[in-house]
Amino acid sequence: MSGPSDFQPTNPALKWIERRLPIMGLMHSSFVAYPTPRNLNYWWTFGAILSLMLGVQILTGVILAMHYTPHADLAFKSVELIVRDVNYGWLLRNIHASGASMFFFAVYIHMFRGLYYGSYKEPREVLWILGVIIYLLMMATGFMGYVLPWGQMSFWGATVITNLFSAVPYFGETIVTWLWGGYAVGNPTLNRFFSLHYLLPFVIAGVVVLHIWALHVAGQNNPAGVEPKSEKDTVPFTPYATIKDMFGVSCFLLFFAWFIFYMPNYLGDADNYIPANPGVTPAHIVPEWYYLPFYAILRSIPNKLAGVVAMFGAIIILAFLPWLDSAKTRSSKYRPLAKQFFWMFVVVCIGLGYLGAQPPEGIYVIVGRILTVCYFAYFLIVLPLLSRIEKPRPVPNSIADDVLAKTGGKSAPMVSTVIALMVAGGLLVGGAHDARADDHGDKPPGQKWSFSGPFGKFDRGALQRGLKVYKEVCSSCHGLSYVAFRNLAEAGGPGYSVAQAQAFASDYKIKDGPNDQGEMFERPGRPADYFPSPFPNEQAARAANGGAAPPDLSLIAKARSYKRGFPMFLIDFFTQYQEQGPDYVAALLQGYEEKAPAGFNLPEGSHYNKYFPGHAIKMPKPLNDGQVTYDDGSPATVAQYAKDVTTFLMWAAEPHMEARKQLGLQVFVFLILLTVLLYFTKKKVWANAH
Repeated sequence: MSGPSDFQPTNPALKWIERRLPIMGLMHSSFVAYPTPRNLNYWWTFGAILSLMLGVQILTGVILAMHYTPHADLAFKSVELIVRDVNYGWLLRNIHASGASMFFFAVYIHMFRGLYYGSYKEPREVLWILGVIIYLLMMATGFMGYVLPWGQMSFWGATVITNLFSAVPYFGETIVTWLWGGYAVGNPTLNRFFSLHYLLPFVIAGVVVLHIWALHVAGQNNPAGVEPKSEKDTVPFTPYATIKDMFGVSCFLLFFAWFIFYMPNYLGDADNYIPANPGVTPAHIVPEWYYLPFYAILRSIPNKLAGVVAMFGAIIILAFLPWLDSAKTRSSKYRPLAKQFFWMFVVVCIGLGYLGAQPPEGIYVIVGRILTVCYFAYFLIVLPLLSRIEKPRPVPNSIADDVLAKTGGKSAPMVSTVIALMVAGGLLVGGAHDARADDHGDKPPGQKWSFSGPFGKFDRGALQRGLKVYKEVCSSCHGLSYVAFRNLAEAGGPGYSVAQAQAFASDYKIKDGPNDQGEMFERPGRPADYFPSPFPNEQAARAANGGAAPPDLSLIAKARSYKRGFPMFLIDFFTQYQEQGPDYVAALLQGYEEKAPAGFNLPEGSHYNKYFPGHAIKMPKPLNDGQVTYDDGSPATVAQYAKDVTTFLMWAAEPHMEARKQLGLQVFVFLILLTVLLYFTKKKVWANAH
């Protein structure tokens, strides 16, 4: 259904090409002259947003793959080195990681729009089925990508999800062994997932081309659900749909940039900043938020095989929707009962997402089973029944009549619907964070940090004092293996000169070699060296600390968190509160008590800390008043030590934080100006069309 093209190139070279390969004429007919229904609303903009997000994910993914090392011993470190040492590596990682969530956010809105307006009905069945295939490929790609950082949640998520295939009769164990490349998740698994994660986006792109082709054959659906009958019903794709999509995309980019520059860890999991450890299982293994509804369906059925069938069936049933709903009226605007049941279905999906983040026990299991029945009943009972009994309201005779007369009632207001979706998303994701963090002790008190907020910066004095506390106290047990001495002299850091950083490095002895005689030797540290570990290996660390290995502190400020829950999780999005890690670390250092409360059984060799999960911690109280002398006259108290060393550890975890926020401000100013210009341009372009 591409529009008639009158494209005639004037350049002789272009004429020569066009006669032999009419690619420019095809592009003109498909994206310039293509007739677009004039009544499309902004929900249709998410098609353009998805095309943009696919391109962004492929581009950033290819660049990240150039620096990533798909090896079980090196993957976690390679990701950290990308963020720290590759020019703008932190930006690429944030775009790619947050982009996955934005991709699914946009695709869910795209799918719900299709459900509401009946975009799966004749003659668009193939278009819809191709969309379902794209969704399945996205889910597979997203899961494999989540495994690649090789953190705790990555490793255990891969273990749990791949184990599901063992429920397949006869071939299950063989499939799992093939996926693993052995008898447990390990290096072969990581290599296979990396290869497939790199390949599948190009497969998705190929299916997207088919999806767009099918769209141009069948034509676009529209809110009225009636086909174009005359030229009055349509407008050329360019400039009308183009400028409208550009405005919608610019608004979406503002939303996307909020995560990239100010809330990069908002949708992530603190456990994934801990290297994968097959010997330590996280308290709650929860998948990414966009898998939670199907995870809830899986867990709601006690039989493993039945649960797996239901989980995959919940997705595959979408492909049969064109035949399950045989109603002649497409749009739910003109189907009062269908509209009510649609919004009930949306609530069911959000409820399943929330339950997927909760522990599978008690009332959560019961409600999960009820909502699972409701999910399948919507497709298998409600839609077929409504097709037979519902009496729809009269539809307009043409798209032009719909635009001029505004018949059929009002559609869901865009702004209020977006707000409702954000609140629902906060409930869903906030519930996930509750489940991931509810094993912690008392809630740490909130602190005021100089680096919080959109304009926050590190306190240079606090960084230097914190480094001194680390060197004199923490370094005897804890390493800082991802921080190099040269980082101390870089912008956004403690503010030392290159000479000072070099002098600081020379105080350390670095094991190097082998020399010409084949022997290892010690030498003074250099700026390019990384902070050395106090122990040669993990076994030595455990032996020296009562069986508990002290964690490396490079990422500790991001690897620890505590629950905020709903509605605070949603409020945090607007206030940019993301200091749960520093709050927890500072509280832990001050949370020791001489005696455990009455009735608490403290294991031998442990110490009571009211903020530590389970309250029994192997590490003795590390800080005492007067332990470290500050040169600037700051108070030599435990509270000051804790705040200073936590500030230093936050910088160690994210040394480019200041650069991130500064660039974010520039990007936001640009996007806001662009959005305003596009808005007024759109109004001018569409003035004649209305």
